[in-house]
Amino acid sequence: MELENLSIPATNRFASLYLEQKQPVKDFFHYDIRDSSVFKRRAQDLRERTFNREKLANCIEQYMRKFPSASAVEHSIKKLRNHDSVVVIGGQQAGLLTGPLYTIHKIISIIKLAKEQEKLLNQPVVPVFWIAGEDHDYLEVNHVYVERERQLKKMSYVEGPIQKKMVADITLESENVKKWIHQIFEHLGETTYTKDILKQLDCIVDNSNNMVECFAFIINELFKEYGLLLIDSANPLLRQLETSHFKTIIEHYDTITKAVLAQQELIQKDHFPKAIDISEEALNLFYYDGKERILLEYDRERNGFLGKNTDLYFTKEQLLEICDTMPELLSNNVVTRPLMQEWLFPTLAFIGGPGEIAYWGELKRVFEAFKFHMPPMIPRLNITLLERSIQRDIETLQLSVEEVLKQGTANEKEEYWNTIKEGEYDDIINEMRIYLEEQYKKLSAQTDDGIHPLIEKNLAFHAEQFNFLQRKIYEQIERRHDVVLEKYARIERSLRPNNIPQERVWNVFYFINKYGPDFIPSLMSLTYSFDGTHKLIRI
Repeated sequence: MELENLSIPATNRFASLYLEQKQPVKDFFHYDIRDSSVFKRRAQDLRERTFNREKLANCIEQYMRKFPSASAVEHSIKKLRNHDSVVVIGGQQAGLLTGPLYTIHKIISIIKLAKEQEKLLNQPVVPVFWIAGEDHDYLEVNHVYVERERQLKKMSYVEGPIQKKMVADITLESENVKKWIHQIFEHLGETTYTKDILKQLDCIVDNSNNMVECFAFIINELFKEYGLLLIDSANPLLRQLETSHFKTIIEHYDTITKAVLAQQELIQKDHFPKAIDISEEALNLFYYDGKERILLEYDRERNGFLGKNTDLYFTKEQLLEICDTMPELLSNNVVTRPLMQEWLFPTLAFIGGPGEIAYWGELKRVFEAFKFHMPPMIPRLNITLLERSIQRDIETLQLSVEEVLKQGTANEKEEYWNTIKEGEYDDIINEMRIYLEEQYKKLSAQTDDGIHPLIEKNLAFHAEQFNFLQRKIYEQIERRHDVVLEKYARIERSLRPNNIPQERVWNVFYFINKYGPDFIPSLMSLTYSFDGTHKLIRI
């Protein structure tokens, strides 16, 4: 593998300005990530605070006990107990077969930055991946894209809840999941590695009780040798550690909400859209009734908290009692999850994507309300994997990789099409069309009004026949030039599928199935710089 750094803008303007640390976005965060001493300053700030590292390490150790361990994982847990330890952390939803590639890229970012900073700071830095098991957006995590008949095909695992059930509570019918996985691999194509991969995945599914466990098993298998620690946000033991912080959120809900709204107003003055949808009465916590997560809001008339769009009602005292007796019924939303992370983890850096950068920018005043600084928000590595066959196609067509990554191949393909389609056919058909329209106009002028609808209908029929003829001619031309046209399409499917970045569509098992179990170690062996550039990896 070879790595090349490219200059590719982020997917949103806010994130692009953040990467460059430009105003006004720079002012929406506490740390300048381009400052060479940023992590040293953050580590010093963390020394002035206290964290229950022992309980946190015990919680993670117990959670990970069900997964095959490695000495590197055990060493990371031991490091976390150290009173001087810090973490590099990031999180994602638990997608089937790990979901899109950006989840893998985020994990690589966490591990690489932790290793880099441990060496530079000369103190324990632990990589942690926070699985959003409390999330309820099932349709976002239940599918994988594959290529079938020269088209991208979204293959969904159809079994799932109708309600907004936490992903951590979605049980898997192992035989059905294994059948779905085998169908995925039928489209990926059999290689010398396929049989062993499927055997391993079948074993993982058989040992997983729910979607989050299945996800965690796979991630652990891929990255355990690098000391990655995993924690499920819906884990009951973690909920117990969160109890006092839930109480703080309930007691100060109005402070939190007002802080978000004030920061949003500031950001909107610079013409950025809101990233967080929040009401003035938001508690910023969900209540879970076992079937769906219900967002809670303050009700001024009753001086209590209502479940949004439900009859659910709690007094403040009842919610505080739930914190003590059943904290697993409460969960964070997009506002309080970062705050909860800050309370629990000695966070040296948070690894996030473009969307996360945008909504974290709206939380600065929330952190300040509790006398915290937001951790340095480090953009995850943006990676595109370029296969050798696609590289050859790009060279044959004399395209720029950088331009393909920015905008796909549509413009170049259209230019090529305009050179090969035989213009005289279009001219002849247009002449016939114009002539026929003129004749129908003459006929219409010489007939009664009653016959005009029939004339219009007849003309429309002929117009459609011209369109049909033109399509058939184009299809014939496409067949003659199929080899070249398919090169354009293949490049786009690989590097900018559906006109979005590769990492948002393709799944890591396409590459593991094709290149074998050394694929992840090969990615991990590369030297990455967190400089905001796009990483093109030639396979």
